[in-house]
Amino acid sequence: MTSTADLMARRARLLGPNVSTFYDDPLHLVRGQDVWLWDADGRKYLDCYNNVAHVGHCHPRVVEAITRQAGMLNTHTRYLHEGILDYVERLTATFASDITTAIMTCTGSEANDIALRMAEAVTGKRGVIATDHTYHGNTTVVAQLSETNPPATGDGAHVRHVPAPDSYRPLGGTGGMAHAQAFAEKVQDAIDDFEVSGIGFSALILCPAFLNEGFPVLEAGWLTPTLDVVRRAGGLFIADEVQPGFARNGEAFWGHQRIGAQSDIVTMGKPMANGHPVAAVATTPDIMAAFRSSFRYFNTFGGNPVSCAAAMAVLDVIEDQGLQDNARSVGAYAREGLHKLAQKHECIGDVRGYGLFFGAELVTDRATKAPATGHAIRVANEMRHRGVLLNKLGVHYNTLKIRPPMTFGTSHADFLLETLDAALDHLGPAVD
Repeated sequence: MTSTADLMARRARLLGPNVSTFYDDPLHLVRGQDVWLWDADGRKYLDCYNNVAHVGHCHPRVVEAITRQAGMLNTHTRYLHEGILDYVERLTATFASDITTAIMTCTGSEANDIALRMAEAVTGKRGVIATDHTYHGNTTVVAQLSETNPPATGDGAHVRHVPAPDSYRPLGGTGGMAHAQAFAEKVQDAIDDFEVSGIGFSALILCPAFLNEGFPVLEAGWLTPTLDVVRRAGGLFIADEVQPGFARNGEAFWGHQRIGAQSDIVTMGKPMANGHPVAAVATTPDIMAAFRSSFRYFNTFGGNPVSCAAAMAVLDVIEDQGLQDNARSVGAYAREGLHKLAQKHECIGDVRGYGLFFGAELVTDRATKAPATGHAIRVANEMRHRGVLLNKLGVHYNTLKIRPPMTFGTSHADFLLETLDAALDHLGPAVD
């Protein structure tokens, strides 16, 4: 068996330096089934992080759909085929709005790139607003939206960033709708700056659950003041649903639906086809027509018959196995367990989440809310060695992010919580 050191050296030689891996001791995975993964040594891990395998690793219905279609036909969309039409029709039926059209792509990055072009086509302007701790992909254009990993040349002149919302440390010091209004004011400031600069404002792009920002607790209607500002300025709202979509939040099929935020454009990716590279951007007929009139766009692999078959199978599984209800009930059960752990472990400053994305912010001092970033890193690595895979993120990189496949059950939650309790006992107080 190839050693970890040999594999890492080979990666560096063949893929280049600084290719990211998870954990201090990277995993060499060889097999997956449902919520479980196995490494090259045969060790079994509970996957509490991988949203690509949305309905569980190697789900037999998805595997069968891919195999069946691959054995019949796979080609691009310049030929007619019912698969893409059937899928887009079913996909857009999940939106409670006039979003009835879509473009199929291969990655969420591509989807967000198109979404920005759609906003430009409609408004005739290029100015885009994002949070200061977001990630929307890695094309040249969308990479400029990220302050955490920007291009070497920096942000584009057409991008403005606003502070990421934080329910634990809210803007202005007060939570709830006061926090919402403070965020809306920051967006208004950015819009005003665009107008002064002559660039003009086209769109606000957000993950409706602000998952990379640390998934703050935001009630329904929280984004309403912000969207009022956006629409008064003639801009569009792009909801990046790559992470909160496809029923993961448990309360609704889409993250923007859960928070009561009407979207003009919705982008999606990773979970769509359970690991097969499928993504999409969905919008209204008017916005789509403006885009198609302004840009000539074609994607060779986007919407191919095999991809659409895989994506359709995922929708089937979500519906037939009741996975939205599962996300809601199991997520609530897991958060209750985290609250109980917080009574024992002082390092847990805050528990948050919706459905099957949830977690805890770790602090060195509950009174000051001082981030325990180093401790969060140690916890993630300790959990990996104890057979549970999770990670950390947030503005301070001190929030444990738990995002398992949608088939995650209460018995899996029990194992997660028991393991986390033991890991926190072992590591002791949070000291950074």
